[in-house]
Amino acid sequence: MGDFHVKKIILPSGKAVEIVYFDALGDDGAAATLADGLRTVAPPLDTPALEVCPCCTSTLVYPVDWREAEDDRWELELRCPGCEWRERSTFDQESVERFDDTLNAATDTLIDTLERVSRDNMRDEIDRFVQALQDDHIVPFDF
Repeated sequence: MGDFHVKKIILPSGKAVEIVYFDALGDDGAAATLADGLRTVAPPLDTPALEVCPCCTSTLVYPVDWREAEDDRWELELRCPGCEWRERSTFDQESVERFDDTLNAATDTLIDTLERVSRDNMRDEIDRFVQALQDDHIVPFDF
């Protein structure tokens, strides 16, 4: 079994979400493969990027379901939230790994944005509370 790491985020509601990232090669294997130039981020020209919708060209396609198929292939059910396109098809391991890397990068971006927006919202709430205290809009009876 490959290595994994867990990223934990705390939502504004106080709930904790853990996202588990699996790396089949492990950290050292991934670094060596990338250093050797055997694994590329950009898909080959003859292989379409799985995150791109063939109908509306949205880059928000995501997997709804997946399972291992024969010969190092994966059966994925994909969905586009933009046009509701769906497809169940079989893809090679390299394409699925590239898709997984894209999804992980997008997840990291979403988490970073959520954390930034949560901090900004909390900062705004604190500023409004402080202003209300200074303007005597909050009195002991409020508590």
